[in-house]
Amino acid sequence: MIKKFILPFFFLLALTAQAQQATSSPYSYYGIGDVRFKGTAENRLMGGLSVFPDSIHVNIQNPASYASLLLTTYTVGGSFNATKLKTASKNEKAQRSTLDYMAVGIPLGKSGLGFGLIPYSAVGYRIGNVDADETRHRYEGSGGLNKVFVGYGYKIRKNFSIGADLQYNFGKIETTNIKKLVIAQLGAKELNTSELSGITLNLGLQYQRKINTKLDLYSSLTYSPETSLKSKNSRIISSVVYTDYLTSDVDRMGELLYQTTLKSPSKFSFGAGIGQNKKWMVGTEVTLQQFSKFGNRNNDLSNVTYKNAVKYSFGGYYIPNYTSFSSYIDKVTYRAGFRYETTGMVINSESIRDYAITAGFGLPLGGAFSNLNLGLEYGRRGTAKALLVQEDYTNVVISLSMNDRWFVKRKYE
Repeated sequence: MIKKFILPFFFLLALTAQAQQATSSPYSYYGIGDVRFKGTAENRLMGGLSVFPDSIHVNIQNPASYASLLLTTYTVGGSFNATKLKTASKNEKAQRSTLDYMAVGIPLGKSGLGFGLIPYSAVGYRIGNVDADETRHRYEGSGGLNKVFVGYGYKIRKNFSIGADLQYNFGKIETTNIKKLVIAQLGAKELNTSELSGITLNLGLQYQRKINTKLDLYSSLTYSPETSLKSKNSRIISSVVYTDYLTSDVDRMGELLYQTTLKSPSKFSFGAGIGQNKKWMVGTEVTLQQFSKFGNRNNDLSNVTYKNAVKYSFGGYYIPNYTSFSSYIDKVTYRAGFRYETTGMVINSESIRDYAITAGFGLPLGGAFSNLNLGLEYGRRGTAKALLVQEDYTNVVISLSMNDRWFVKRKYE
């Protein structure tokens, strides 16, 4: 089993080494940054759908699914992102490689245990502009929020499971604003640092039943109550020597230390699907998030407000013949989906929307239930109106799901 963990481990290191900034979105300036976690690769390639129970994949979105595991599962996922950023007058391109999650699921009879790490949100942008009076501005940001989680799922009945995840959130976000007047020798720099921490909870239910001899009905529900994230903030004002490519501090003019509290919004999702077990499934899911109570780390932005967020997911999978011995192609899992969401951010009176189509494959790895998952996600976020940015993005999604039996007593020595 140890050897099977080596490949995912080096895969993790390779992604982490390349991913200095996990996003290039200017929208990551707001709140806790750009929320990157859209589910595991298996769910994400079905439009983010998390309705179906799975015996060989870890479903991080619904902790009730841990009770469906039949094999110990280790999974690690990442993605490559290529984005075209468009304003009313300019176009830019950016690329990023990121680690998206790593998790372990362990079956325990009628129950299951899951734990892992999710780089949940990211801040990463570098923007410069020159006003009509030749005043120069530069805006930079980095960091993000991470989640360490542990969860437990229990099968109350053969077709009904419940579960809960406890998540510890932590991270550091830095943003820098620099301004240089044409008549001034030095520029002014404002460095804001926020250290975030807090605990969140995710509760889940999964239910399935036979409609007839071939068809199954699936449904799921998750709920995360509202909690608080503490943000320890510092603001340092200094004078700097300004050039087009770099700055160097000359004198620190002041430092302010203070603490704010961010509301982690409550979230509720409900989904249902229909299909033939181990053959095909199709389903839909709605996620509601009470984003109207959210705020910014420093509570000093006047051009952004928040409203309740809604996400719609639709997708499914198809397997020609998972027991085939003669054709590898017949054992491949084909996935596709679509998602549409209002993110909850309203900037310059424009609601920021995000939508994408997804498609991919689950490729079996020799001799076991382990698999390699590959796929594409093509979408658009934001708008070029109202001095904002439209992002057209393509994500290449990849994950490894490794399976084995643990805690099996040997019959022979």
